[in-house]
Amino acid sequence: MLRYASPANDWNEALPLGNGRLGAMVYGGVHQETLRLNEESVWYGGPMNRTPHGAKEHLEDLRKFIRAGLHSDAEALVKKHFLATPKSARHYEPLGTCTIDFEYRKERPRSKVAEDVVAHYDRCLDLDRAESVVRYTINGIKVRRETIATHADNAICIRIIADSPVTFTISLTRMSDVAFEVNEFLDSIDVVDQRIVLHATPGGKGSNGLCLVAGAQADREGHVRIVGRELVVTATDALVILAAQTQYNHADSQQVAMSDMNAAFAHGSAKLWERHVANWQALYSRMSIQLHPNDTQSMASERLKSNPDPGLIALYHAYGRYLLLSCSRSYPNALPANLQGIWNPTFQPAWGSKFTININLQMNYWGANICNLSECELPLFDLLERMAVRGQRTAAEVYGCRGWCAHHCTDIFADTETQDRWMPSTLWPLGGVWLCTHIWEHYLFTGDEGLLSRLSKTLDGCVDFLLDFLTQDASGQYLVVNPSLSPENTFIHNESGEKGVFCEGSTMDQEIIRQVFTHFLLIASKLQDTSQGDRIAAVQSALSKIPPITISLKTGTIQEWGLADHEETELGHRHISHLYPLHPGNTITTSSHPSLVEAATKTLLRRLEHGGGHTGWSRAWLINLWARLRQPEQCRKNIEALLKDSTLPNMLDNHPPFQIDGNFGGAAGIAECLIQSHEEERLDGFDGLYRIIRLLPSCPVDWEKGNVRGARCRGGFEVEFKWDEGRIQDPVLVKSLRGKEAVLVFHFAGSNATDEGVRVHVPAVEGSHRISPKGPKA
Repeated sequence: MLRYASPANDWNEALPLGNGRLGAMVYGGVHQETLRLNEESVWYGGPMNRTPHGAKEHLEDLRKFIRAGLHSDAEALVKKHFLATPKSARHYEPLGTCTIDFEYRKERPRSKVAEDVVAHYDRCLDLDRAESVVRYTINGIKVRRETIATHADNAICIRIIADSPVTFTISLTRMSDVAFEVNEFLDSIDVVDQRIVLHATPGGKGSNGLCLVAGAQADREGHVRIVGRELVVTATDALVILAAQTQYNHADSQQVAMSDMNAAFAHGSAKLWERHVANWQALYSRMSIQLHPNDTQSMASERLKSNPDPGLIALYHAYGRYLLLSCSRSYPNALPANLQGIWNPTFQPAWGSKFTININLQMNYWGANICNLSECELPLFDLLERMAVRGQRTAAEVYGCRGWCAHHCTDIFADTETQDRWMPSTLWPLGGVWLCTHIWEHYLFTGDEGLLSRLSKTLDGCVDFLLDFLTQDASGQYLVVNPSLSPENTFIHNESGEKGVFCEGSTMDQEIIRQVFTHFLLIASKLQDTSQGDRIAAVQSALSKIPPITISLKTGTIQEWGLADHEETELGHRHISHLYPLHPGNTITTSSHPSLVEAATKTLLRRLEHGGGHTGWSRAWLINLWARLRQPEQCRKNIEALLKDSTLPNMLDNHPPFQIDGNFGGAAGIAECLIQSHEEERLDGFDGLYRIIRLLPSCPVDWEKGNVRGARCRGGFEVEFKWDEGRIQDPVLVKSLRGKEAVLVFHFAGSNATDEGVRVHVPAVEGSHRISPKGPKA
């Protein structure tokens, strides 16, 4: 639970609610309650055709410039022929703002004291119930406000309870941050059937109009009336409901929004809350992490300012799960979590609050499976399938390739063209390829063969693009991506001294491709698709020609630009793309390739020595990387830095400004400290490859006591265990959901990569197993 002793002063202190589609930031004011509202499909404008036709005719010239190290010529060619017009995809906008202004009777009406007397204020966000609660006493009147964003009934509901009648006025507007109120960005505010109805068109050709509706009901002694275009309520117990729809899903958005509202009112407060909590807890309560010691008495903002106690770290993890479930639910036409989840206060958000796919969208879902919220990842796959359709034109026109591709950003309409005109990020056609790695990962956790079969067609198109796009490097020995880059970073060319962006096969590009090709072969084998013979043969041949990960002779670190040992222009860069094979990939593990493990460690230390991790999401990535290297002290340092330096008072991630990926990446990293399942090994005495499940692989020593419940592991396992004084307690409960074999490895708090752990075999029997370091129990 997040608790605060005063109302929010601004958006960075407000508390988020969401039902997947609708979002609200609740301020908790005494005299005025403010709710900043969002709906996931409110984007500026409609779909666009931005493809730079004819670019493919210049691809070979571009490759020649890159091979020759003529970086200025390469960039000039890209600017002239390869960039999309307009330069940007669509951006995300707010839905609107609801304000509730309160009037309270004076405790002594004839007193000359004009100010209201407020006492016992408390504001909290209950993660277990997904409910914002505000409590206070004013002029002797006890007031309680409860707010939920209910997925079960598709609305935002506010219950206002007082022990004496209070009067409040409800108003709607779209404007939230527009200077001088010159434009409220709305079309109309009307009264329809005792409801306030706001209509707006976000702007741009083909945009989806929106409808926001507010209504209220009062208890028998109270009343609701319309004054102008506002609702005025006097009651001791009142229910306010906000509903919204857009034309993205419904042509008659007003009719559907009104229907949602009427259905919600028909339930009444008690039933609405009962349905909401049951729907929420069915998913949220499946998994938890508890860490001790845990300071439950201090306010969240106070705990963030001091050295974070282990309990606050567990709360941060729970908050990450809360946010994911609040902004990414599965339903028809659902959208995945964007750069800000669904919570965006501004009409001109940073980076358009789009779906950035050179790290950010991927990071949003790193923890979905291990944290037992696999269903939350389904909207990502829905978007990916639409990108595969749009991306066919991009692949054909820009690169002359079969299949499909996407660059480093996309939007509500699955745009796949280049974004912006910034060389270090723009011409990078592997955004969709990286997203395709989530297909097999999702299957490893869930075993959902139906979804795997459905998405295999999307993966086929991705593979076809890669088979066509890969080209021989200058040596003729390897197949590489050209043009390639390391997202958002630049280098100094070894010979010319020129600042460069493009290369032949950056390490991340080659490792993403290695992983996608490997996943494709595994999926083809699993689905036994006899039509895949030619594609399988082509992938096997190409896979054998992907260059190896290379260690710099100068620094001992992993080379970022593939086989070229260039030096970074910015040594402390926020992206750590060349460590993709460590995390989220799994080519580098502590149980194999000791030279690569050493080089990865040096790479991280070098980044940090020069100021790396200065954004929230970058710090979150560092946590995951250190967890994979099984370095608990580094994990602790970076988790504490994330909370102290990159976390807002409402515990949202601060890039700055707010980006939600740091929350999700941080939550995933905390889980990785406690349980890992990315390794497979051939073990003495066992046949074939076995899934390795590590318990406390990178647990900081000061997390001396805790428990993990309901964590999911690759291979189809669910694990529950406790530890005290740093040691795992008997028994560990392992539920085998698919009857697979595994090896459970027991570590301890403070243990690092030198600890081999105690290994216990998990039998290939579906159902629950009680495991101790001595072996299975009956």
